[in-house]
Amino acid sequence: MKKKTKIVSTEWKGPGLIKSIMIAPCGMNCALCSGYLRDKKLCAGCRSDGADMTGYCKKCIIRNCEKLKIAKRPYCFECDTYPCARLKRLDKRYRSRYGMSMLDNLAYIRDSGIRKFVQKEKERWTCRMCGSIVSVHRNECLYCGEGKSAAQRNP
Repeated sequence: MKKKTKIVSTEWKGPGLIKSIMIAPCGMNCALCSGYLRDKKLCAGCRSDGADMTGYCKKCIIRNCEKLKIAKRPYCFECDTYPCARLKRLDKRYRSRYGMSMLDNLAYIRDSGIRKFVQKEKERWTCRMCGSIVSVHRNECLYCGEGKSAAQRNP
């Protein structure tokens, strides 16, 4: 018997929300974050000014990296210390917990460009039942409760 899922979002949020501005310097797609997809206390993503951002993201060492700010580089792979220890730890945690790799995302952006990456993300993270975005942080769609597909569970 399928476990009943608590629906977190009552507002349908489609793949059109996945845009290049939502891709953080570390390679995280902020449009997949449960903080961005929930109905209350929304986070606007790592590239926002910080007013509408979760506390964790405001304090993020990577988001606030001086090397990225000084060099005005949009992604970590453009840094001379890439990948730094912080990014490696974050990638390890996301690979094991959520089946998503920041390092793989950054390599794809570097090799294929941001537009192709955004298109790939739209295809990968769209719920196969309702068409809403599936959160990387949950095992099911926040809108309809459908479980993640194999592509969403594995990098």
